[in-house]
Amino acid sequence: MKLVGKRIAYLLEEGFEDLEFYVPLMRLQEEGAQVTVVSTKLTTFRGKTCLEAKPDVLAKDVGPDDFDAIVVPGGWAPDKLRRYPAVTGLVRGLYDQGKIVGAICHAGLVLISAGVVRGHKVTGSEGIKDDLINAGGEWVDQPAFRDSNLVWGRVVKDIPDFCRELVQALSE
Repeated sequence: MKLVGKRIAYLLEEGFEDLEFYVPLMRLQEEGAQVTVVSTKLTTFRGKTCLEAKPDVLAKDVGPDDFDAIVVPGGWAPDKLRRYPAVTGLVRGLYDQGKIVGAICHAGLVLISAGVVRGHKVTGSEGIKDDLINAGGEWVDQPAFRDSNLVWGRVVKDIPDFCRELVQALSE
């Protein structure tokens, strides 16, 4: 168990991509990380294919010092999450402290709104490629990689690669 003692914030909102939410979350837990699901409301949310998830805490009630990293899954949820200053502030705060920020698929939308994309290599869904480039990122068409303290995953089929990169980054 490589991540015992690590505290990971894990974002949640309506329309999350089910596999991008649950698979990395379980992988982090498998390695011993303490994962806290963070959202803007304490309610049950439905994923794109109808799996459900519940947050543990509100974004407004936690801060960067409470965590060692944050993970943003994709789906339609990132477009909603990016509208909340408590969410973008949490992401930006963790990034500014040099902590790991993981993003897969459409999650880059949250990182754009948090202002942490410029100057980094980026990937994600083709649907947000132009957004990432326009935010100052350098597009890389790879399944997953790390650039500084950002860990990127492209799409659902790349979840195993994303999980490997994420666990590796968090275990250093």
